[in-house]
Amino acid sequence: MTLGLVGIIVSLILLITLAYRGVTIVLAAPLCALVALLFSGAPVLANYTEVFMPALANFIGQYFPMFLTGAIFGRLMTMAGYARDIAQTITRWLGPKRAILATVLTTALLTYGGISVFVVVFVMFPLARELFRQADIPRRLIPGAIALGALTFTMTAIPGSPQVQNIIPGQAFQTNTFAAPGLGILGGTLIFVLGMLWLEHRRRRLARRGERFSDPTAIERREGAVASVGGTSTVSTTTSTPASGTSTREQPTTTGSEDDPTSEPTAPADAEDSGERTLVPPNRVVPFIPVLLVFLVNFGCTVWLFPAMDWSHLQEEQFGGITLDDRQGIWAVLCALLTAILSILLMNAPRLRTLLRGLADGAKNAMMPIFNTASEVGYGAVVASLAAFVIIRDGIFAVSDNALIASAMSTSVIAGVTGSASGGMTIALNALGEELQALASDQGISMEVMHRITAMASGGLDSLPHNGAVITLIIVCGMTHREAYKDIGVISLVIPVTVTIALIPLALAVGTF
Repeated sequence: MTLGLVGIIVSLILLITLAYRGVTIVLAAPLCALVALLFSGAPVLANYTEVFMPALANFIGQYFPMFLTGAIFGRLMTMAGYARDIAQTITRWLGPKRAILATVLTTALLTYGGISVFVVVFVMFPLARELFRQADIPRRLIPGAIALGALTFTMTAIPGSPQVQNIIPGQAFQTNTFAAPGLGILGGTLIFVLGMLWLEHRRRRLARRGERFSDPTAIERREGAVASVGGTSTVSTTTSTPASGTSTREQPTTTGSEDDPTSEPTAPADAEDSGERTLVPPNRVVPFIPVLLVFLVNFGCTVWLFPAMDWSHLQEEQFGGITLDDRQGIWAVLCALLTAILSILLMNAPRLRTLLRGLADGAKNAMMPIFNTASEVGYGAVVASLAAFVIIRDGIFAVSDNALIASAMSTSVIAGVTGSASGGMTIALNALGEELQALASDQGISMEVMHRITAMASGGLDSLPHNGAVITLIIVCGMTHREAYKDIGVISLVIPVTVTIALIPLALAVGTF
């Protein structure tokens, strides 16, 4: 048993190391599972085909539609120019000097509106760069501003979010994406306010030190030093224009996701191309329609349409005897994203042929993130099947036998180890979900509260430096961990963890609200 526990720990350390060094999780996860199996003496081939692969396939079977439609929606929003136009409209409302707030709100709106977190960074960076240039705010704050809008309150806290991190708890607790709305709004508001206070504090501090937007980044300084040795200068400068929002500075070509540690380098499908430049929104209202549709259709299906329909056919053997509660969250978000995608195609009917290219691009963008996350889930299933995992499970419940605390702790710790909110949450709930649900029922804890706190707990320790979204965000912004991670860490790790811990006593005392 002790040797098996050592194997689990070694495999976890190896997983973190490989992810941080850029090894794709599709390869790293089964390799690390093999290490854990060898230490425990468990059969390797049987565990791979009968434990690892079924868990991987089950995750893809359940959540591939979310990854697919989210990626397609994000691609079409960019090609149609809607994402850019939303940013320009919000900036006009707030004023160019409030570049940080405009960036956070635009990113949050796009994320809450259905664009996947692994797509929004490519949409937002060119826009944020231009906003920060106009306001002369140091570029090192761009990653933190995007992280606050994409990787925190809109991902896990705000009710109705179509992100997969808000859907997964519904599968375990038979809840929907609007679970515990009051608790989610309170938590989301606290994270937003604290995040903005931190970013404004950092802006003022950097301004007092004389740092400006035009100051070169560490990578630019390094490139300049290398170029000077050769007698030439290759450092590119940012020469964006307010009209286009484009730049002569080369863009990194790594795609990734919150759930995509070590995505493989590919050219971002959301980079500016002829389709994006030619599809111009007719006015400043139209770009908001698809985003609004995501919320309205999701809410309408959850609250009115689905409950009013007859779902007796779900009890048939071919559907596995499921209930509406088992699938309502996925179905509502899927219908919402499909409606939003259809609205973009209809509103751009004259350019339909150009837009249809976005369907294929979006489909390709969805592949690597979901396979990486699914591989992590397969790894977790193997670890959970080992006898030594009982020690870990008992250790979690030894800290507290309260279902809410145990759920938050197990989800947060595993998300931190894997560097993935959805992967960590899936692993934790697959291993402990039934036990947590039964314990919560015995203790009188609402399943909606379990949903909301578990979702929020997943979005904290997952943002350690080896997290895929963190790595991708820093690379896309052309910076280093040393420059940007301090702000990202405070915003997407310290603040969410602090808020979640603070909300647990309130949730236990008040219940669902």
